[in-house]
Amino acid sequence: MYVGTLSFDLLLGDVRSLKEKRSVVRPIIAELHRKHAVSVAETGVQNLHRRAEIGLAVVSGDVGHLTEVLDRCERMVAARPEVELLSVRRRMHTDEE
Repeated sequence: MYVGTLSFDLLLGDVRSLKEKRSVVRPIIAELHRKHAVSVAETGVQNLHRRAEIGLAVVSGDVGHLTEVLDRCERMVAARPEVELLSVRRRMHTDEE
């Protein structure tokens, strides 16, 4: 069994309130979950309106499939015009660790 995680640090565009932040972050989370069947949530800096941290996790029996899913998720977030991807942290774990 393999577990992969991604943590995205995002700078949001023209956002002036936490309500506007939610209107940007929620669709990203929903699309990641819907298109890639990953567990995903806003995981940090929830009180800052121009920054967001989104974390996701996926479990697979095949490391190749896991890598493909993580790559697709990273590309999807990086392609969103309303956010700037500042950094991505990727981790992969096995059940032997």
